[in-house]
Parts: sequence; structure tokens; C-alpha cells
Amino acid sequence: MQQIFISYAQDQAHGQRLAEQVQQQLHGAGFAVFRDVSGVIPGTKWVHEIERQLKASELVVLVVSAKALHSDWVFAEFDMAKEHQIPIIPVFAEALSAPLWLRHLQRLDFSREADWQRLMQAISSHITVPSPQAPYSPPVPVLVKQQPDLAWANASGDDQYGRYADVDVKGVIQRFRWLQPGKFLMGSPQSEKERSDDEVQHEVTLSQGFWLADTACTQALWQAVMGNNPADFSDDLRNPVEQVSWDHTQGFIQQLNGVVSGLKAKLPTEAQWEYACRAGSTSPFSFGTNITPEQVNYDGNYPYAGGKKGLYREKTVPVKSLPANPWGLYEMYGNVWEWCQDWYGSYPAEPVRNPEGSQTGVLRVVRGGSWYSVGWLVRSAIRRRLDPANRDDFIGFRLALGH
Repeated sequence: MQQIFISYAQDQAHGQRLAEQVQQQLHGAGFAVFRDVSGVIPGTKWVHEIERQLKASELVVLVVSAKALHSDWVFAEFDMAKEHQIPIIPVFAEALSAPLWLRHLQRLDFSREADWQRLMQAISSHITVPSPQAPYSPPVPVLVKQQPDLAWANASGDDQYGRYADVDVKGVIQRFRWLQPGKFLMGSPQSEKERSDDEVQHEVTLSQGFWLADTACTQALWQAVMGNNPADFSDDLRNPVEQVSWDHTQGFIQQLNGVVSGLKAKLPTEAQWEYACRAGSTSPFSFGTNITPEQVNYDGNYPYAGGKKGLYREKTVPVKSLPANPWGLYEMYGNVWEWCQDWYGSYPAEPVRNPEGSQTGVLRVVRGGSWYSVGWLVRSAIRRRLDPANRDDFIGFRLALGH
């Protein structure tokens, strides 16, 4: 399998997000990918491992951001690639002027919108793209294969995050994102600060892609389907619906599936939820090792792992008020805890495939934390268990479709 090396600077913003998206696209196209944050073995000398991986690569994708232009590591990787005569494709994550050392190379500008087909065409001019199928036109080939029926969608297309499809219920639009099949580490490493004992880290393979709502279910959508609004924070119908139990969500889903033919809505499994939340990351948050109230609606008076104190809103905020994660999903952290399909149970230690949690139980899983939660309770790995009849002003849900 041909390897592609992704060079970028960790900036918790444009460059890092685009690097994660490039990695996802290249994995989907059948390439092996090396990206330092997830590829270097602990205890290995960075400079030796970077050079070894570069030599093993057929091509370098250089993600250019403001921070990357001033990164000694990025420049060193660029220099090594030139020395070993490895083709380099610069992909600009921001609208920047090219420095002198990059001006001799034709670049791709993804500062406004990612054009994955152009990237794959550029790659194919240097090396052979894997075949058959090579789903690089994001991710339509996989959709055609795995999710052929979009009769439920009022609109669909591609943007900088990938494939989307919209459902219109009485004028209320809910967008869904197509998430590719993949493999990830679920739970948290023992080194993660303030972790819980029930977060045993284990490898999970999701062999089928799935659709996930890009936001929690809003009061507007609930009202359009159910004709009422149970929420406490009802000043804005764009706020997530809360005061809904797990049992209530099942009634909503049944009603919604009756309104929209072929929709097959459900709650995500716990594994699907964490896969989507992490969006390719292995850190405590998809935004990095810490968060701020500008990124997450949580109790900023009690930040994670000694971070800086900040704003505490003491209520929910409208969906899409805060930045999306690298896969285009909003407020996966904070705002409201989100019900999952699973009964709560212990994680396995061994690798698993398409897990659906315990088959029986008493309590259901909620994920993601809420506006009421302190910093460590909004991590990617955090999981809590509640009676399925429980309802409160910090509990909501988001929809998945399909399997």
C-alpha cells in the first residue's frame, strides 16, 4: 500500500482541521497515511522517525497555514522531502501569500472550500491512485455503494466537510453528515487526566458508514414532529430540545419515521457517537488537549486539567452557535448530554467490530456533557448512565440514520 506523508502545524484551527480531513479522505481512497500526531510511536526520537516515514512515503501533502509557515518542523519536513526527491503538493488551508521557499510549486487553495477531486487528480499525476473504487470525490462512491436511497432527503451535496443531506419537516431543516467507515480507539488512555475507570481504551471498527445529524435535535424540529415543546430554555427554538427522556426520544423517532418516508431514524450507538465526536482525533477533545467556552458551552468556572477559567452561560445555546468539529458536527461537547441507543455496560478490552453495547440493562448511555458540566465531564471519552425515564434541562439527543 502506497504511503502519503501529511506535513502540517498543530494550530487547533485551519491547518490542523484540514490535515485531519485530508487524512480521512486519503484513508478512504486506499492509501496508508502518516500524520505525526497519530503516527509516532511513544519513546521514539521524532527526527529519526519523521525521516524514516518520509523515506517510506511516495508523496507529501503539505498543509499550509499561518502557523505552518513559521514552523521549524514543517520546514524541516519540506527540506527532507526535497532531499529525497519526494513530490510535494502544497494545500493552503488559509488565504496566504506563498513564501519564497514554496513559490516554485503549484498549489491547491482550500481556504474557502476543499476540492477533494482536484487533490486526487494532483496526486494521480505523481503516483498511482489505488483501484478499484478510490472514493476520493468526497465520499460519493461510498454513498452510492452503501446508502443508495436518498429519497428521504430534500437536498444533498458536498461541502468542505464532505457529503451532506437535508431533511425538511414542515419547513424545519435538519442536516445529516455522511461518516465513512473507519477504525478508532474508543475510551481513554490511562494517561488522560481526570478519566473515569469505565473508559477502558479499546479498538473499534465500524465497517459501515452512517448518517449523523450535524446538531442535536432542536426545539423547532421536535415541535414540528410532536406539536409541543417540553424544553425549559424555550426562548429560542434553535436551542436543543431538553426535558426529554430516552423513552420520549423513541416516541419522537417513531413519529418522525412516519412523517418522512424511508428515513429510518434512530439514536446513534455509543461507538458511533464517540467516533463522530473524535473526528479522527486521539486527544481529550477534537479541538486538542483542552477547550475554552468559545468552543464549548460548559461550566467555564471549572475548566479541564487546570485550564483557564472562563464564561459560564448557565443555559443552553442555539445549535451551530459554536465551532464545528473537523467532520462538520456541532456541539458534540457540552450544551446537552445526548442519549445513545445502548444500554450502559462495561467496555471490552479487546478489539471489537460494530459494537452495540450491552444487550440488556437497566440504564441507558448519555454522552458529551452539557451546559451544566465541568471541564472533565465534556471530554470525548466521558460516558454516563441514566434511567431511560430520566428527563432534565441538560439532556437531549441527536439523530442517526440507517443500520
